[in-house]
Amino acid sequence: MPPLEHQVKPRFARHSARASGSVIVVVLVALMFAATALIVFIEKAGNDLLMETREADAARLRREAQSALETTLAVLEEFRQVQGALRSPAEGWGDPLEFAGYASLSGAAVRVRFEDESGKLSLPTMDGPALVELFKSWEVREADAERLADALLGWMQPDYVPKTAGAPAPEDYDRGDTPYQPPGRPLRSFTELAAIGVANEFFYDEAGRPNANWHRFRETVSLYRYPAPNLNAAAPGALAALSRFDDGQQRRFAEYLRGSGPYARRGPGFFRTTDEALAVAGGQTSLAGWGVEIRALRIRVSVERGGARYELAALVAPPNGAEPVRPVEIRKRNGDRAGGAAQASASVPPPSAASPENRKTLDYPFTLLEMTENVVLSDEHAPDTTL
Repeated sequence: MPPLEHQVKPRFARHSARASGSVIVVVLVALMFAATALIVFIEKAGNDLLMETREADAARLRREAQSALETTLAVLEEFRQVQGALRSPAEGWGDPLEFAGYASLSGAAVRVRFEDESGKLSLPTMDGPALVELFKSWEVREADAERLADALLGWMQPDYVPKTAGAPAPEDYDRGDTPYQPPGRPLRSFTELAAIGVANEFFYDEAGRPNANWHRFRETVSLYRYPAPNLNAAAPGALAALSRFDDGQQRRFAEYLRGSGPYARRGPGFFRTTDEALAVAGGQTSLAGWGVEIRALRIRVSVERGGARYELAALVAPPNGAEPVRPVEIRKRNGDRAGGAAQASASVPPPSAASPENRKTLDYPFTLLEMTENVVLSDEHAPDTTL
């Protein structure tokens, strides 16, 4: 029989090996958890750092865009004071930053583009016949065009009485699953078309999405109020509707303004008076209701530096230019119709002494109508700088 020590030693060695293996497994598991936690921490720290970097880049690009916008407005005001009005970038302010000798302090690429909102028809000033002519120019039947114009006017004008059969009356909106009343003021958004009877079928498809008519309407009319659209930026649809321009006249207009075709040598042009426009158009044409001045100008400033891009879009109006839709007195239509009781009216209260309307404000040469930031347009939808 072997000695006792020879009997215990192998058994002790086996227990020691198993203990060492368990320790290694525990260490490996701990290292795995530590590595996972480290990876998660690094990813989170990287994301936080990336967000902070983007926020810092956006803040720098935003300041750059605002500086370029102020420079652009200064150039526009200089041209307006010298020439009496703004008509077209062909006057010499098409590249305002180069004109002002603007240079980016951060080395960013800064670009300014223009879009003349007042080249569209002013919807708040359009009456029934003008709306009918607009829709007829889209090859809409006259009866349907009249009914559509009635629907829009019934929505925008208080106490409007429809003149065509099938046009929605104010009480028709009360009979729906969700009763509501026409606001009795011009549209503030093109999405309101979805709530207007007859119009919602014309401007939206069966799935409730804006159709081609909706987009065409948005490209042709403006929601801002101004006395006359600008011939120097007139949309083809607006010319066809308001002045019944044929395709040849519209082509001559476009060639004159772009400086192409027979006007290629003289470069882009603009009209100082409607008589100049009549000479280019030719034929028996009326330009009544048209003007040659910019009433609302959208300025798009894009700033790029490295991989970051920022865009600022501001719609401004010169003195005596476009005005937004303002609150108006709206008569309530839910009064006691059966008893013939007098309908109450709700008016906007006068501004108080502490209201913004009565505070001393900066005598700025332009009125800011809209401003959007970081709305980056693709090249397909970018506006033409030549208007």
